[in-house]
Amino acid sequence: MPTPNTLAAIDLGSNSFHLVVAQVVDGEVRVLDRMRDPVRLAAGLDANLRLTAAAEARAIKCLETFGQRLRDVPAIGVRAVGTSTLRRARNSSEFVFKANAALGHPIEIISGREEARLVYLGVAHSLEDDGARRLVIDIGGGSTECVLGEHFEPLAIDSLDLGCVNLTTKFFGDGEIRAEALRAAELETRLELAPTEARFRAPAFDTCMGSSGTIGTIEEVLRETGWSKHGITRGGLARLGRELVAVGRVSKLAFPGLKADRAPVFPAGVAILTGLFDALGIDRMTAASGALREGVLFDLLGRLRHEDVRDQSIKRMGERHRVDAAQAARVERTAVALLRQVADSWDLAEETWRPWLSWAAQLHEVGLTVSHSGHHKHGAYLVANSDLPGFSRDDQALLAGLIRAHRRKFAPVLRDTPALASYKTARLAILLRLAALLNRARSQLPLPPMVLTADRTVLTLTLPPRWLDDQPLTRADLQAEVATLADAGYTLVIKASPAKKARR
Repeated sequence: MPTPNTLAAIDLGSNSFHLVVAQVVDGEVRVLDRMRDPVRLAAGLDANLRLTAAAEARAIKCLETFGQRLRDVPAIGVRAVGTSTLRRARNSSEFVFKANAALGHPIEIISGREEARLVYLGVAHSLEDDGARRLVIDIGGGSTECVLGEHFEPLAIDSLDLGCVNLTTKFFGDGEIRAEALRAAELETRLELAPTEARFRAPAFDTCMGSSGTIGTIEEVLRETGWSKHGITRGGLARLGRELVAVGRVSKLAFPGLKADRAPVFPAGVAILTGLFDALGIDRMTAASGALREGVLFDLLGRLRHEDVRDQSIKRMGERHRVDAAQAARVERTAVALLRQVADSWDLAEETWRPWLSWAAQLHEVGLTVSHSGHHKHGAYLVANSDLPGFSRDDQALLAGLIRAHRRKFAPVLRDTPALASYKTARLAILLRLAALLNRARSQLPLPPMVLTADRTVLTLTLPPRWLDDQPLTRADLQAEVATLADAGYTLVIKASPAKKARR
């Protein structure tokens, strides 16, 4: 599929929603349009961690606006991601269902580590690749990401469960700016970072870059006031903290370079950054133009060019858990061959579903690293809970569901795994089951030609004449599979093709 000329990335942040639309020209990404709306999603979480109706209404209104801008952008060129607040919200699934309709495109909820990876990618693409080891920090509304990397590759990643919106609620909710509140917010930052700060502390990095509106605003205020002429410095931050206390109230903040919609979360942002400077020994930071949304754009472009980080994630996980690569390849080849035969009749577009079937096949035995007994369950757990760069939370749930369903009982998996609620993913699981079953003997000899046809819930597998006579294990497994699929509402028919008549 050719790469579309126009790409778009949507970042559903905890403080603001962002849209960036770009054109791909000679392999280069040129930004055409940007939109931002301070939705304050994190401030809309109630005491039970549920998004309020008012917060949902603000978000849906914004996404409808974004959706209009995206009407002429090809669907394959659009990617939308949700971050910290949607990870935390207990009713995020209900909200995302409405949000998908408003935007006109599916929204992925990504993990904190995936968010950090994409932030680093966005920042790295906005800078000259000088080979320096960079520390990149992004202060969002609900989380703060720290990434140490070289070139375009992260080396260490951490996502802190604090941001300028939730710390505003905790320490500056009454609108007062007190010295003790700033110090408490700084201390909370250091405590949150403590388990992993040694990996990021100077001299682990050569340069320090900041991403996001909060850091960009701090740099602009310091420059406009003359308190720091070149980036964000330790001395400039200290002066800014004193001036915040002197002003005393959020409503009175009027620093040059500080926009009105940033003011409510500004003191918390300063406190978080001060805590990071102190903990990591940062003397100077420069705000980068790239951020999460740019990272999403470049990651999307990589997928469209078949430079997909998800392929590497699957490969690395298989290597880490010593998956039998030869067996995984056998199952993958068979599963893809079966998919190709039923793609049209089962409404499984190969360009869309082949990667998922391939990834599941490559990791279907990953649970053997725990034990053989129930290894499909162990594998599902590992895939659902591991760090897999490039995959969203729902993506990993889908992969885990396919692996969980590749053997033993099938009907309960369909019922209990949300990722398999779709009939399409249920059909993928059946193809993976057949591929694993047909390759159970782990033979190096190729399987004979076979034909698979499908009509809704009926599958017909046609094998060479008398082939099953020499494969008693496969025959028994197929007979058992007929009964297993019948319990899930599917009919599997096993046939032998007519024997060719001998020539006289």
